[in-house]
Amino acid sequence: MPGREDVFAEFNQAPPLVGYDAFSADRALVEAVERHGASWAKPQLGEVGRLVGSERVQTLARQANRFTPELRTHDRYGRRIDLIEFHPAWHELMGLVWGSGTHALGWTAARPGAQTARAALCYLWNQGENGIMCPVAMTFAGVPVIRREPAVAAAWEAKILSTEYDPRPLPAEAKKSAIVAMALTEKQGGSDLRAISTRAERAEDGRWRLFGHKWFFSVPHADLFLCLARTEAGVSCFAVAGWLPDGTRNGIRLQRLKDKLGNRSNASSEVEFDGAVADLVGEEGRGIATVIQMAHLTRLDCAVSSAAMMRQALSQAIHHCRHRSAFQRRLVDQPAMRAVLADLALETEAATALAFRVAAALDGESDEAERLLNRIAAPIAKYWNCKRAPGAIVEAMECHGGNGYVEELNLARLYRDAPVNAIWEGSGNVICLDVLRALEKSPASAEAFLAELRRAKGADRRLDALAESLAHDLSRRPSEREARALVERMALALEASLLVRHAPPVVAEAFCASRLEARAGLYGCLPEGIDEAALIERATVAAA
Repeated sequence: MPGREDVFAEFNQAPPLVGYDAFSADRALVEAVERHGASWAKPQLGEVGRLVGSERVQTLARQANRFTPELRTHDRYGRRIDLIEFHPAWHELMGLVWGSGTHALGWTAARPGAQTARAALCYLWNQGENGIMCPVAMTFAGVPVIRREPAVAAAWEAKILSTEYDPRPLPAEAKKSAIVAMALTEKQGGSDLRAISTRAERAEDGRWRLFGHKWFFSVPHADLFLCLARTEAGVSCFAVAGWLPDGTRNGIRLQRLKDKLGNRSNASSEVEFDGAVADLVGEEGRGIATVIQMAHLTRLDCAVSSAAMMRQALSQAIHHCRHRSAFQRRLVDQPAMRAVLADLALETEAATALAFRVAAALDGESDEAERLLNRIAAPIAKYWNCKRAPGAIVEAMECHGGNGYVEELNLARLYRDAPVNAIWEGSGNVICLDVLRALEKSPASAEAFLAELRRAKGADRRLDALAESLAHDLSRRPSEREARALVERMALALEASLLVRHAPPVVAEAFCASRLEARAGLYGCLPEGIDEAALIERATVAAA
């Protein structure tokens, strides 16, 4: 008769996926870094990859999401303070990501491939904890905007690019580093920034004072905010310090924190400006055009982030299926499961290739063709990767059965976090209409896109047919009603062209056969003849 120890003995359980190098074990990522000129960053990327795969970072991520930020509007004496309190795990994670230079490397590494290397850091850290990447993205993207105003850049740039994390709520003069955030969205306008009602008034000292509200005010503990407000000349961009030189809050009144579906470790709030001191950035009345450069860069981060979360979900799913058995066979050896995993691997590699091609175009912006490609490919990648991520993550969750649906595994958190990328920096319709706007304002961007596709001409008949079809459609003026379908086809064509040129033949053939020819709506429906085992093997990471 079995004893108690036999009844409760554990077996057929997958061990935690910890102690692995999320960079070196990711072949598609390593290849993207190499082909886009950032091999010099591989030692640093390996260091961060080991951190991301460590039990330490995984534990910190769980803690930061369990013990969420709290708003403290007043101190014990009733004085208004408007502070956010975080669990120590948040600050430890922020110290790690800031110390790695993920917010700054694209601007500080004066060598080819700097933006690609920085995107790779972003890709890795998004697999560790997505919440910390919101302040990283905005700080990174804020640099070109503040450089439009020399006085603002002189006061802030060195602290923004510092890799010494400083969480103290102090004026800039007393800080070792600074975090940047943006303050755009208002409740009556949403994505319609022309509906902004926050007003800016010129004061006697020549500076500006802001009055109004913002409906989504992410990272309210930031040191500098790039804010849109209305002057007599129209909507303008302003730099607003979080704290005044005397140590008091700069007319910023935090009303409440948003109770969000995901991104829980990161604070987002509603705010009122009550005479906040501000400095004009860029031309008065041209604020939307000024700040759109920041939004363009954060859209790249959304594309990278979504690909990274897909990668983490895929890694967990393959790991589980390699260790778990059912019906006398490992899950990874069962045809139905193997088809799902192979399909997820294919989706993830394509998303990764797409995101890094945009990062490489940012690296090459001194070349007019690359600048034009970046302008149109960034919103394409943002739209497509962000739309594909939630479905891929829930499929990876299903590979675990009920265990995937509980909070102990990070898949539940990934699934909650994924939709924000599709909403932030322009929801799907806004992004697709932006692609149409780029095509209309700059017809040369269409030619830059088609030229990129022509690099793969003759390699695959299905891609050639799609490229020819797109060339016809881009030669006319597509309607708004067609925007989503057009951008989807452009994304698939760009992914296919990258995989045909750079991925192993098994990957390229599987993608073209399943995405350009026999397309199916659900994962796990690959055409016959695909080498699914090879796709899974290529995507497998192994714990130490």
